[in-house]
Amino acid sequence: MAALPLSAQFAQLFSHAASAMRRLGALALAVVLCFGLAACDGGSRKAASLSADDIAVIERQAEGFLAARDRLPELASLVNERDWTFTRNLIHGPMQEVGREMLYINQRLLPAERAEATQRANALKAALAELDEAARLQDSNNLSKAYIKVASGFGLYAQVLPAQVQADLKQS
Repeated sequence: MAALPLSAQFAQLFSHAASAMRRLGALALAVVLCFGLAACDGGSRKAASLSADDIAVIERQAEGFLAARDRLPELASLVNERDWTFTRNLIHGPMQEVGREMLYINQRLLPAERAEATQRANALKAALAELDEAARLQDSNNLSKAYIKVASGFGLYAQVLPAQVQADLKQS
């Protein structure tokens, strides 16, 4: 077999390189399309939702939380009367479990909602601690301010309860 001239060898090498580049381009296009189609699946996935078990746990814990919230008028009366002892008794008695109830609720919420719920729960617990400290020190100025934070904290945290739980609790 006779050797090809240099220009023919160059043309053949160029032809093979061009063919390899076309195959590589087609492969890259296929990979991009596969990832693109997987990322844009047309919204056929279900939106994240809570399971029936999660709803049941949240409802059970929310009952205790809302029972404590329902004691706010009594707490307001004690704060207005500057009844230091019974203010602390209410905080350490019927309202004592609020932190635990919020923790259990937060664990069952959707992951996207947990950070906000935890932040609101921590703010409410801090407000209850401030109220307790103001009552312990018999500090009437801080007592009123702390009560406002507590009442606001209960309202803000109640907003993180899933709508289905809020509706179910209103019916019962």
